[in-house]
Amino acid sequence: MIAMQVLAQIDDFRFVQKGIIELNGMPDYRLQVQNWYTKQWRDAYLFDNQMQCQTAMGDLEYAKWLLNRPCYIEDDE
Repeated sequence: MIAMQVLAQIDDFRFVQKGIIELNGMPDYRLQVQNWYTKQWRDAYLFDNQMQCQTAMGDLEYAKWLLNRPCYIEDDE
């Protein structure tokens, strides 16, 4: 069984570390999204490294961009 550690949960995003990658021995970081109906979490993006995961945790617009959601929208008012 793979131990999963939740690093952060913001809105419907959850950032987790799910074990170790066998090929390189590095931690496996993932972005998960929650289904609004079933409330279950599913993997939506597999990060390349810890720095990319930390960047997405600090900038939710970047996380949206990774998932091809509308992001970085400016107010023109």
